[in-house]
Amino acid sequence: MSAPPEAPVADIDLQAWLGETVKALRRRLGLTQEELAWRANLHRTYIADIERGARNVTLRSIESLAKALEMSVGELLSNVSVPASRPGAGGEGTQDILLVEDNATDAALTLRAFRLVKVANPLRVMPHAEAAWEYLMGKGASSQAGPQRPAIILLDLNLPGISGVEFLRRLKLEPTLRDIPVIVLTVSRHDQVIIECSRLGVVNYIVKPLKFEDFVRISPRLNLRLTLGAPRP
Repeated sequence: MSAPPEAPVADIDLQAWLGETVKALRRRLGLTQEELAWRANLHRTYIADIERGARNVTLRSIESLAKALEMSVGELLSNVSVPASRPGAGGEGTQDILLVEDNATDAALTLRAFRLVKVANPLRVMPHAEAAWEYLMGKGASSQAGPQRPAIILLDLNLPGISGVEFLRRLKLEPTLRDIPVIVLTVSRHDQVIIECSRLGVVNYIVKPLKFEDFVRISPRLNLRLTLGAPRP
């Protein structure tokens, strides 16, 4: 039987830094590993693996750990001390996140939500569907970069010109892009357009403004790798 593939060095470093953070916060609360495991509804050996940097933690587990440590996901991740110079911190191989949003305030709030928890994945903001499509296809202003395949698309529904729903329909008709996960951003959870978006295969929706905790709750359905790094200026 062949050995399992080794994790990239950057991933191993991140696991170690997260493990040290969890251990320090647990001790600050005066908890044993068994007590933290009980609070988080996780196995004690799972906690032990996290603390020694031997476990690649899912976002769902991070949410459970944050609750057990009496803090938000954002507060937990903000406590992780990640050197700005570490390999892979927002560099080559880090998956982009595409945000299609015409409202500058909402776009800034989304950027802030990701920066506060030190997510180093580049967040590409496109102000309308036409620009987003050119970015994906490597045309127009994005022609020099070539076609792009972000890890996920955060899509506002109320866009000028081509609507969010029309953009979604076009995306699902393109064989090279149709399987990119899409999360819809909406001002109301009762928006009737959400029903059509669900029919078109969106992962889920988030009511604006986006909070990182909301993103975490629906992320287990995504094959998404986030990278932590130093906060961007």
